[in-house]
Amino acid sequence: MKQLRKLLLPLSFIYGSIVAVRNFLYTSGIRKRFIVPRKSIVVGNLSVGGTGKTPHVAYLLNLLSAEKLNIQVISRGYGRKTKGFSEVKETATALNVGDEPLLLKKRFPSANVAVSESRIHGIEQTLLKNNPQVFLFDDAFQHLKIKAEVNILLTTFSEPFFKDFVLPAGNLREFSCGKKRADFVIVTKCPENLSEKSKKEFCKKLNLKNKNIFFSRITYGPLTPFKSASKAAFDKILLVTGIADPAPLEKHLTHSGQVLSVRFADHHNFEQKDLEEIHKKFDTFAPYGNGIIVTTEKDFVRLSQPEFRERLQSYPWYYQPIDVVINEEELFKTKILNYVRTI
Repeated sequence: MKQLRKLLLPLSFIYGSIVAVRNFLYTSGIRKRFIVPRKSIVVGNLSVGGTGKTPHVAYLLNLLSAEKLNIQVISRGYGRKTKGFSEVKETATALNVGDEPLLLKKRFPSANVAVSESRIHGIEQTLLKNNPQVFLFDDAFQHLKIKAEVNILLTTFSEPFFKDFVLPAGNLREFSCGKKRADFVIVTKCPENLSEKSKKEFCKKLNLKNKNIFFSRITYGPLTPFKSASKAAFDKILLVTGIADPAPLEKHLTHSGQVLSVRFADHHNFEQKDLEEIHKKFDTFAPYGNGIIVTTEKDFVRLSQPEFRERLQSYPWYYQPIDVVINEEELFKTKILNYVRTI
């Protein structure tokens, strides 16, 4: 694999250079940028996924909602089968609006969530429909056609961008110098007891002066059943995931029992044949009624299709909610709230 990546380095340099020129045209003012006419926060990353954008967007949405502000989330709606602008309803499906926007809408039913490939068109439509006070953009760090006031960059503790390289040799969407556009950097998926020494060493490697750098970790809520009936004791877990990085969840669940992991590609659209294979594996893995099937909250959204309901309810399916905790949380909250309170 390392040898293959070395061979791909020339292509990475070409790709990264093209992106760098494009970015320069926007940041230098040669290409016009759309200035968001409200308070605006972008959450994104330099890599192609797995940094935990959705739980951090949910964290911000929860924080801002408590301020009784009219917030508008705009996402591209990655993985959906539709095109154009659409407001996300609780009754929508992941195929129509994407799994991450639908997850946010189900978690925050009163929130305004919309999908649009063109963020500018999404802004214009939602200004007419909802007149929001704050725009929250999911995964728009590279979308330089819009100029937001606050850019939050995420990178994981175990696979930071400074150890990576541009596609296709690595997983970065652009050269790591793009980090300079960030106003905040959140280092995600940190160990629970991360020492101050480790934080200082990491910050040194980030090489970002005068930036707001925070560290966050995942927290897990209680397993939630697909159906209302509760489950008796279990000691076997069949874990089904279609996310970029299921390893932290796999590790967490090993504390509850023996785990057999079934991995699908990120944003995988489940089909009936997938469920048949999953249930066959479960019957073999836990034949004595001592097991459950666990998936992520994001996968649960994709599995919540009417045609799957009867089949899913015949097996003990659960989903695992996750949230994030940010170190120096009060300082982070204060900085974000001071910004939006100037409305």
